[in-house]
Amino acid sequence: MDILNALVAILNFVVIPAASYGAQLALGALGVTLIYGILRFSNFAHGDTMAFGAALVILITWGLQAIGISLGPLPTALIALPFGIALTAIFILGTDRVVYRFYRSKRSAPIILVMASVGVMFIMNGLTRLIIGVDEIRFDDGARFLISVQQFRAWTGLTEGLSLRVSQALTLVVTALTCWALFRFLNRSRAGKAMRAYSDNEDLALLSGIDPERVVRLTWIIATALAVTAGTLYGLDKSFKVFNYFQILLPIFAAAIVGGLGNPLGAVAGGFIVAFSEVAVTYPWRKIATYLGFEPQGLLQLLSTEYKFAVSFVILIVVLLFRPTGLFRGKSV
Repeated sequence: MDILNALVAILNFVVIPAASYGAQLALGALGVTLIYGILRFSNFAHGDTMAFGAALVILITWGLQAIGISLGPLPTALIALPFGIALTAIFILGTDRVVYRFYRSKRSAPIILVMASVGVMFIMNGLTRLIIGVDEIRFDDGARFLISVQQFRAWTGLTEGLSLRVSQALTLVVTALTCWALFRFLNRSRAGKAMRAYSDNEDLALLSGIDPERVVRLTWIIATALAVTAGTLYGLDKSFKVFNYFQILLPIFAAAIVGGLGNPLGAVAGGFIVAFSEVAVTYPWRKIATYLGFEPQGLLQLLSTEYKFAVSFVILIVVLLFRPTGLFRGKSV
């Protein structure tokens, strides 16, 4: 029974939270890697795009709730999400026209575009705080748990309980469907093939008659949809706070680089690698060790949870030093 309790504890405190967090990082990293692979610069405004889009989703959610619209056991934010994506995409396309398009026409060095994205990041962060404030916001209405600790203990008779929140299950399902749709689009559709061709060889793609501005617009729209979806799921799973999305930018970039910048499959794998690493290193393993018959003196926690982003930083540095193209051989940084 103690072994079963240990397995349940690992599922409850490591596997489920890390899988949910990894799915959110994967969606964020997919947006980063698409922009890097096609537009050829690292978009430091991506985290604040997630925050801006999630803020719009929250405002629309509140509006829907005010007029009595809901999804029953599911969060009302799912109805608001497409509207939040559309509004954010309009804003991002406007930003591209005002800021990035000029530098693309001048064929500026990537570092110029990176610095421009830093400026956009600060503007978007300020706008988000102006729109929705700086307080922590919970907007996860509907049912809270698919499986609660009390239900699990009653079903199994085990000492250790297991919980699965609706937001966690929803994150995994939405991420799986989004990744399937994205990979199908990139591999099967004419527009997706044009994007891949433009990413592989810009000059040859232009000679083939591919419209570069259409590719750029599609890239921004898809990256924005991924960012807003990731930001909304992250807010549903934890809570919404503007500064948290600035902090999550480091693990998102770490995930994209670990998998290989410009490689969508690598971005997904990198998201889960970073998430499981963060959770495993910061989780106190004392309870698990006790179930397995050991008597540890300490918590068996390598790092405090306050230092979880240090794990992403270490992973990022190690990959850049020893395998700059990432695990799936993307573009080197």
